[in-house]
Amino acid sequence: MKGSTDRMLTRIKSIYLFINERECVTTSELVEEFGITSRTVQRDLNVLEYNNLVESPSRGTWTASKRSLKTAN
Repeated sequence: MKGSTDRMLTRIKSIYLFINERECVTTSELVEEFGITSRTVQRDLNVLEYNNLVESPSRGTWTASKRSLKTAN
């Protein structure tokens, strides 16, 4: 895979693990934690949501879905 794709997948995995650990986070918290733009966070959340890994119970907040996931290190 290309370097940029690897970085994107690593970032998305990190965002998922952060949400899963905290149980509920806001988009603003993700922007601050990862030092990326709100647009980038939203794109990454869209990928996670499409794959049923996160849910948004209310606008701007995110939780991990109950779906079981194995993550490779």
